[in-house]
Amino acid sequence: MGIPFIDLKTQYAAVKNGIGERINAVLDHGQYVMGPEVKELEGLLANFIGTKHCVAVSSGTDALLISLMALDLKPTDEVIVPDFSFFGTAEVVALTGARCRFVDVDPRTFNLDPAKLECLINKNTKAIMPVSLYGQCADYTAINKIANKHGVPVIEDGAQSFGATQNGKKSLALTEVGCTSFFPSKPLGAYGDGGALFTDDDNLANLYRQILSHGQDGRYHHVRLGLNGRMDTLQAAILIEKMSIFEGEVDKRQVVAKRYSDNLHQSIVTPTIEEGNLSVFAQYTIQVDDREAVIAKLKEKDIPTAVHYPEPLSSQPALKEQQQEPQPITAKLAERVMSLPMHPYLTEADQDKVIAGINSLF
Repeated sequence: MGIPFIDLKTQYAAVKNGIGERINAVLDHGQYVMGPEVKELEGLLANFIGTKHCVAVSSGTDALLISLMALDLKPTDEVIVPDFSFFGTAEVVALTGARCRFVDVDPRTFNLDPAKLECLINKNTKAIMPVSLYGQCADYTAINKIANKHGVPVIEDGAQSFGATQNGKKSLALTEVGCTSFFPSKPLGAYGDGGALFTDDDNLANLYRQILSHGQDGRYHHVRLGLNGRMDTLQAAILIEKMSIFEGEVDKRQVVAKRYSDNLHQSIVTPTIEEGNLSVFAQYTIQVDDREAVIAKLKEKDIPTAVHYPEPLSSQPALKEQQQEPQPITAKLAERVMSLPMHPYLTEADQDKVIAGINSLF
C-alpha cells in the first residue's frame, strides 16, 4: 500500500463513533439547512479563534467572495493579492468586477512581502488580501501597519491556516476579517465543502449573514444582492466532532514537519517558519531544482507529491484581462515548489521512506 498524501481514512477511524452520532442527530431532527448545529459550530469556532463572530458559509471561496461583496466594489476598484496562491484568491476579486493588483511574496515564507506592498496602494485600493499560505500566517504586524496608514481594510485568506498562531494570537483574528476553508484536505476539514468568516465587527457580521442568504434581512425581503452561501447542517455537525481532535492533530503535524526538516538533504530548501509563528502545515512544501524529474523519480518509488502552485496567478488565462506581468519571486517559486505527504497520521516508517527517497536523489 502506498503512502497517503492526505489520510482521511485513518482520521475517520478516530472519530467514527462521534461522527455517526452527530450525523444521526441531524437525520433525526431533519433541519438540513441552517439547523442548530450551524449555530453551535459558529460559537465553538469563534471561541477557539478568539473573535466575537464566526459566520459559517458554504466554502472558503464563498467566504472570500462574501467579504468582498460587502465592500460594494466597482470596476475601477483594486484589491491587492499575492501572485503566489490558489486561484480562488484572485478569482473572487474578478467575480466582483474589481481588479487584482498582484504583489510578490517573500521567498522564504511564500507569503505576501510587506516591503513590496505600500508602493501598490493608490486611491483605487479598497482591500488587501494576504494569504497565510501552507498554514503559516503572513506578516500581519507589518501589513496591518501599512494598511492602517492608508485606511485600507485587510482580509486574511486563511483557507490553509485555521489553527495557526502569530505571537500567540490565532490566524483569522489578526485582521479586520478572516476567511477560512473546511475543504476535506484542510487542517480542519469537513466531508464536503465549507468555510467561515471571522470578525469582531457587529455590522460586518450582520452584512455577511445577509449576503450568504441571497441578501435577505428578513424572509423574502432582499435588501441587496447576495448568494446561496449557507453551510449545510451535516457539515457543521461533522466539523463540531472533528474539533475534538483538532489541537492534537496540529501537534502531530509539528512532529512530522520537524522530522522532515531535520533529516532532508541540506541541498533541499525546507520551509522557513518565522519567529513567533506556529504553522499548521496544511502543506509541507520544499524547493528543488529540476522539479519534474524529482517528482517522476519519487513516483517510481511510490512516493506521492503535489505542486502548490505551478503557475503565477497573473499568468492564468482566466485573468488575462488583468494584464500584469508575473512577479519575479513568484515565477521562480512556481518552477521549484513541491509538496510532500503531510498529515497527522503519517507513520515514522512512511516518513522515513519519503526522506530516504528524496535524499537518494541528491
